[in-house]
Amino acid sequence: MTAGLKTIISLSFVLAIGFLLVILSCALFKQYLPLLVVATYVLAPLPNWICGKCANPDDFVESSGNAVVDFGRFCTGFLVLMGIALPAVLAHSHIITYPAMIMSIIGGLLIYGTIISFAMFFQEEQEF
Repeated sequence: MTAGLKTIISLSFVLAIGFLLVILSCALFKQYLPLLVVATYVLAPLPNWICGKCANPDDFVESSGNAVVDFGRFCTGFLVLMGIALPAVLAHSHIITYPAMIMSIIGGLLIYGTIISFAMFFQEEQEF
């Protein structure tokens, strides 16, 4: 699957909307704790990427365990869930308002979806 200029433009547009929603959820309601959502969604793909690089077997070793890959997926899932649950917990404890929670969750999901889409479209194919 080749990615062209239209893909880059559309991904950057969706990423800008995601950042706009998160920043507006902070600025409109004068509570800047939902910015932590951006940090969790930016850090979320890292464990999956690092564990995927560590689990690649050598050419001579046929058997390798998937425990490292599973651990990376677990950490990624935890960070994605934390990006959704953190605004919900903050809204439940009345630190932020419910509209700020909704804007923060939607913006965070757009940011994470853009990061995953970018990685999917611009993934290098390995030749053996």
